[in-house]
Amino acid sequence: MLGDISNKAAHMLSLPKVSDFFTRLIQRVAPKSYQQALGEVYVTQKFLENFSGDQVRFLARSFAVPGNHLGQQSHGYRWPYGPVAIVTPFNFPLEIPALQLMGALYMGNKPILKVDSKVSIVMEQMIRLLHHCGLPMEDLDFINSDGKTMNKLLLEANPRMTLFTGSSRVADKLAVDLKGRIKLEDAGFDWKILGPDVQEVDYVAWVCDQDAYACSGQKCSAQSIVFMHENWFKSSLISRMKDLAAKRKLEDLTIGPVLTFTTEAMLEHMNKLLQIPGSELLFGGKALENHSIPPIYGALKPTAIYVPLEEILKDGNYELVTREIFGPFQVVTDYKDNQLPRVLEALERMHAHLTAAVVSNDSLFLQEVIGKSVNGTTYAGLRARTTGAPQNHWFGPAGDPRGAGIGTPEAIKLVWSCHREIIYDIGPLPSHWEIPPAT
Repeated sequence: MLGDISNKAAHMLSLPKVSDFFTRLIQRVAPKSYQQALGEVYVTQKFLENFSGDQVRFLARSFAVPGNHLGQQSHGYRWPYGPVAIVTPFNFPLEIPALQLMGALYMGNKPILKVDSKVSIVMEQMIRLLHHCGLPMEDLDFINSDGKTMNKLLLEANPRMTLFTGSSRVADKLAVDLKGRIKLEDAGFDWKILGPDVQEVDYVAWVCDQDAYACSGQKCSAQSIVFMHENWFKSSLISRMKDLAAKRKLEDLTIGPVLTFTTEAMLEHMNKLLQIPGSELLFGGKALENHSIPPIYGALKPTAIYVPLEEILKDGNYELVTREIFGPFQVVTDYKDNQLPRVLEALERMHAHLTAAVVSNDSLFLQEVIGKSVNGTTYAGLRARTTGAPQNHWFGPAGDPRGAGIGTPEAIKLVWSCHREIIYDIGPLPSHWEIPPAT
């Protein structure tokens, strides 16, 4: 049934009229350019295509292992939790809740879904589309509420598993409240390392610009800090990044409102960084002009701050430099060949291991960095990025037993089912069996 529903829903989202409807609806509530919003619709449509037909059935594939004697066999099953909850953020109003909701349903659970109320109209319309495609209305619950109300509901309803995507602060609170029955895809202070081999500067500059400033930096995978080998630092890369950032404008939402940080808070953070010895403003650092964005939101030009590597690693600075600013804001630093161990030390000390990029085609360099880091979704090679994960590979953190994934069969099985072992032992008994002595 769910394979058929996925097939029909994927077809619906492939229709230009429907695709445009959802893209515009996302833009009504989330500050994204048309192309960025369309990307959500496209990924959701391809995901539904992936799980059409028998692909849902294959998610529940079991296995059997022969036992110790005739008639004994152990069977391993993927087993649903039953009542589950899904809580998702504002920055991906369609993609994150749709993929996690369908994953929960595919594995046989009964989910209650709460999307950030600022953007929940998008998923409300998607659920209506799923009903139109045949999803029984009683198969899921959808709630609009504030965070406190949802927290109370979770404590009273006591779901067997909750998927939370959002801030680390709320994630850690829920982990305690729900006694660990939770999977998390929380904050990401995501890093990019540029290796010693400088090539295709324009392309790498464009990817850096997209990673740091698309959706005004409001992605959990956004590039928060970039470690440039001195060869890159001496190239035209930073000036090209500055030129690309300057092309972003409010009119087409390639830069736009920041929903969780005020302009004042971002500028205050910038000024604290600029007090670190050797730091400097590379570009940006000013409020957007000629707009009507309410002051409770942020409006900042794409900003990059240089901080020397040795200063970053000092105890008094590290927490400040690695604070995630969910907006168009990144830190830039440089390193020499003999400082790579210090770069790796900086990575190891970070607590959020979501996405990362190692931009190099030097195989030894790639092995060194990948082998000594832990981020769950790590792109490696000249075309490496931190954002823009499609539906065809795992997206999620690593190094945390609470870590969730999204998009792939492995992610769905990990998050939305548990392992159950049933051992069949049907005989026959050996001939002339007698009760043995007590042991």
